[in-house]
Amino acid sequence: MSSAATVLKTEAAPILACTVSRDVANFDLLIEDMEAEMGESWGDLSFQDAVLFLNQPDAVQLRFIAIAVDSEDEDDLARISGIITTARERGVHVILIAEEISPIALHQLLRLGADDFVPYPLPERALHDAIERLGKSPSPIVGAAEPDPNAAPSTFKATGGKDGVILPVHGLAGGTGATTFAVNLAWELASISKKSPPRVCLLDFDFQYGSASTYLDLPRREAVFELLSDTAHMDGDSFSQALSTFNDRLHVLTAPADMLPLDIVNSEDVQRLIEMARANFDFVVIDMPSTVVSWTETVLAQSHVYFALIELDMRSAQNALRMIRALKSEGLPAEKLRFVLNRAPRFTDLTGKSRVRRMAESLDIAIEVQLPDGGKQVTQSNDHGLPLAETAAKAPLRKEIQKLAKSLFDLNLAAETGRN
Repeated sequence: MSSAATVLKTEAAPILACTVSRDVANFDLLIEDMEAEMGESWGDLSFQDAVLFLNQPDAVQLRFIAIAVDSEDEDDLARISGIITTARERGVHVILIAEEISPIALHQLLRLGADDFVPYPLPERALHDAIERLGKSPSPIVGAAEPDPNAAPSTFKATGGKDGVILPVHGLAGGTGATTFAVNLAWELASISKKSPPRVCLLDFDFQYGSASTYLDLPRREAVFELLSDTAHMDGDSFSQALSTFNDRLHVLTAPADMLPLDIVNSEDVQRLIEMARANFDFVVIDMPSTVVSWTETVLAQSHVYFALIELDMRSAQNALRMIRALKSEGLPAEKLRFVLNRAPRFTDLTGKSRVRRMAESLDIAIEVQLPDGGKQVTQSNDHGLPLAETAAKAPLRKEIQKLAKSLFDLNLAAETGRN
């Protein structure tokens, strides 16, 4: 499977997928995973042969191509871009396998229409999961309508003069509801007072799978990537242009339109973004990626309270312990962590309450906020792109988040009064 001839020859099984690379031998893990996933129904193409094959009748059954690139291929981006464009025109999905290429090059390839991105060396089951996601998405359609990049822009003008409260939200395990909590906390703060509502900004720092825009039905705008790419020249105007507004109250910096590596920004970039938001808003809620990255320390240092979302299970307990140990070993302010237990047991569940107490004692932490299970109401609210306050105002989960927002608002108001 080292040339186009291998693909073109007659085989019992139809060719449903192809790898495309300068030399597939450089990606031996990809070969193993393709054989595991596709059996004999795949072949390999070089960059030179890919467009030729895609234009032939033999390519009509192709489901996807996996384009594998590394740092040596950055000088050949024009040819690779042409392959992606041709594949999209033929209705063939594209998975990008990338090893040590720059964030800018990766963004260019994703912008052309690659459906998914998987880093190399391939994490376990990463290719399997990417192929599975392709099965749930429609085939590419030429000329499909793109989201309006200028839709729902923020009317906010950066004037400075504020000293906002920084409130990051970090899920310590997958599915703990961190984004749901961040979105609803931000909205409750933004609507806490009818007479003089505080200015609230929600920053989605999960640059790969950030869902704040989905949960608030906001478009992902190109201006976000432009802002992240050059924070050194960021000013009030460029920052405000990258924001979207929900219901004329909540200002949101969504995740970029394309999946980007978390190191698209560094600590200095994050510092500038937080300082700009802090200078223009009363509250800044940050939806963090579950992965700890090089700039997590920067966010922690800037935060007033760092919410850590956990559940009543072993994985959350172990991850919380790892987080605490990591912070203390580096001399970082672990005392800023405020543990939030999502899907907490009901008041009448004495056994569950006992488990919560034992968990807190074993980890030597205080679980200060316990949120009830929102159930189907949460899923429905998120799917409709609305906060719980708009879809299930009387839900117990919404009331708890509202209560927390009121507490934060009152504490900040008291602090401001004391300073004045």
